[in-house]
Amino acid sequence: MRRICFTLQVRPERMAEYRRRHAAVWPDMLAALKHAGWHDYALFLRDDGLLVGYFLTDDLDAAQAAMEATEVNARWQAEMAPFFADLPDGRPDRGFHVLTEIFHLEEQLGEPR
Repeated sequence: MRRICFTLQVRPERMAEYRRRHAAVWPDMLAALKHAGWHDYALFLRDDGLLVGYFLTDDLDAAQAAMEATEVNARWQAEMAPFFADLPDGRPDRGFHVLTEIFHLEEQLGEPR
């Protein structure tokens, strides 16, 4: 399973509402993510609005395509877009920046995943 880490920038004036929205994500969105292959998904928000996301998936392209095929994702992305700065095409799920993993403790220790 591949570890994915990504960043986005939340607008500082929208951070409180962004936190509220993620305290109770729509049940159908949660189900869609799980069904699409997004596992151990978490978001972290820094005080300046830097959002760091992390999840596990067997195939990033397939997981994104599966979400793209859902109606709930289109609604969620439309609702979330105004919270973010610098989205080239206006969709958070298309505008996040995937980071390159350069270190993993268990891998260097030779421990099984």
